[in-house]
Amino acid sequence: MKRERATQLLHEMLDRLEEGARPLDLVDEVYIFGSYARGALQPGDIDVAVVHHTDTEFTEDVVSAIIYGRDPMASMKRALKGNRRGFQFQFNQNDRLPEGSEPQLLWKRGDTRATAQERLQAMKADPDAGRALRDAMIEQFDGLDRWIPLPIRVQLVELLETGGIEISRIALTDANPTSPAAVAALGRRWKPDSPLRRAGAAAVRYTEDTGVSPPSVWVQGQPLDHRRDQYGAGALWINLGWYHFDQLIYRLREGAQSLEVVRPTRTQPLHALHITVRDATALPPM
Repeated sequence: MKRERATQLLHEMLDRLEEGARPLDLVDEVYIFGSYARGALQPGDIDVAVVHHTDTEFTEDVVSAIIYGRDPMASMKRALKGNRRGFQFQFNQNDRLPEGSEPQLLWKRGDTRATAQERLQAMKADPDAGRALRDAMIEQFDGLDRWIPLPIRVQLVELLETGGIEISRIALTDANPTSPAAVAALGRRWKPDSPLRRAGAAAVRYTEDTGVSPPSVWVQGQPLDHRRDQYGAGALWINLGWYHFDQLIYRLREGAQSLEVVRPTRTQPLHALHITVRDATALPPM
């Protein structure tokens, strides 16, 4: 994307912020980071970090989206960008952006449009800036990084580089488990056409086909078999769309492993990252 086009898209986003249509009335601050903020002439995607608060209605929408396997932030993304492409959003994660990101404030609640436009104009083009290499990228993320939030990529790469974990990338087979008990357990939680049910079923089937036999299997925070609900020490946590990713370190330190289905979807291929402990002493403290 040329810088001129990216600038036009940012002006359009400022128009939407000024109108403040739902749920943009919850947005407090908007920052730009990455290639555009550094002045690149062809910045690729526009990296936007959004700080927002929530209310009961928004929280209910997020919970509903998670239950049905949708992007919980889809409504806010649409409100910010309309039907435009070329944005990468981070929400309430400024403190987890990669070192050196240096997000630049574009807009904050109470600003006049002129103030925000002045900040945008101050992000000058720099012919020497160039596009940034994709932050926190490893081979296992290739082609999947748009569905792996940048802070999560950063944390996983750090854990990998310090020797704490191993990460294997898996292409899941679209199939139901062979265990009638597993099929019944998934069926009680989700409708047949739910992307979460499809992803959960494929992940459980993977454990069957590969001979993985943990003492217990948890799917999206619940044990698959309540008679085998051991929490740590070998337990396998199957998480769909980064569910409770903030608990990863705790689970790993307890001796569990994690199978993270990157993007639950009704029809597209399913991919997962299998995360296991390599050296527990290299894991950060809880």
